[in-house]
Amino acid sequence: QVRLVESGGGLVQAGGSLRLSCAASGSIISINALGWFRQAPGEQRQMVALISNIGSTNYAHFVKGRFTISRDDAKNMLYLQMNSLKPEDTGVYYCRSVIPPGGPWGQGTQVTVSS
Repeated sequence: QVRLVESGGGLVQAGGSLRLSCAASGSIISINALGWFRQAPGEQRQMVALISNIGSTNYAHFVKGRFTISRDDAKNMLYLQMNSLKPEDTGVYYCRSVIPPGGPWGQGTQVTVSS
């Protein structure tokens, strides 16, 4: 099973931008759907964005128009461009194979948006 490792998080002011990266230990070309998820303190993990192997995307309503998910199968990478960040975007962000379902969750990358 391909292992995914997140990076790119950090501290940013409201209105700022961050680009998250997700590096795969092997080929992702056979992964039909990849996703970004996040978990805020005291809350359940929630889906942020999904992308299929043909580039179709789906976004949670609270990030639509601000975040962009992309994948580079040649580099075995998944990305999340986050613009116009809000304090409520704060949380730990995870990448994961959705179809087929991924294994254990990774460590994620912390995103903190200050007001």
